[in-house]
Amino acid sequence: MLIQTLQLEKKVTTQEGILHILQPIDLAIEAGETVAIVGASGSGKSTLLALLAGLDIASSGQVLIDQVNLSALDEEQRAQLRAEKIGFIFQSFLLIPSLTALENVMLPAELAGQKNAEQQARELLVKVGLGERLTHYPNQLSGGEQQRVAIARAFIGTPKILFADEPTGNLDAATGRKIEDLLFAMNEQSGTTLVMVTHDSKLAQRCQRILTMEAGRLTEVPADVA
Repeated sequence: MLIQTLQLEKKVTTQEGILHILQPIDLAIEAGETVAIVGASGSGKSTLLALLAGLDIASSGQVLIDQVNLSALDEEQRAQLRAEKIGFIFQSFLLIPSLTALENVMLPAELAGQKNAEQQARELLVKVGLGERLTHYPNQLSGGEQQRVAIARAFIGTPKILFADEPTGNLDAATGRKIEDLLFAMNEQSGTTLVMVTHDSKLAQRCQRILTMEAGRLTEVPADVA
């Protein structure tokens, strides 16, 4: 099992009392699967994704990534695990403004100590159709181009798992479809496990499994319904 949660829970204390963002969740995702998590805003989707990627800490329960318990790791060790096994596409791109497209894509590989970071980054940017935009800065790129840089960055190092939070949420419909096609094509080529949060039902239906989040509770949509 590549991704597994055991009674994973997230809650915070407010003036009104304890707010349960995630009710206890048991989840299992096999290597190579494509999984969509859908639900209304505020239902806990992005929180779950952040917990799975080790970007946030659970209140209780466990997240196992490739049989490694994230709760047993400190922040430095979680960062190392992400560098080795995980790619993440953020809804807001989160490109570094002072770095070129090439440098933005190279950065995770450089931090992971990979010697061929520049070659990998160049090849990925060519794959996403940005071979002529290597030296452009984020403010010189369109929203679709910035998202393609973010996808290339997420795939550098060929991660075992790719998490995507609303990967087409900030794009127009035509650009969004191109990004979707690119995401699934690159996922298939590299054999990466894909887990995405999306409001787009058509995008969700392209995945092998659809999970619904409602008020912090996760349920699976049966295949014949999806």
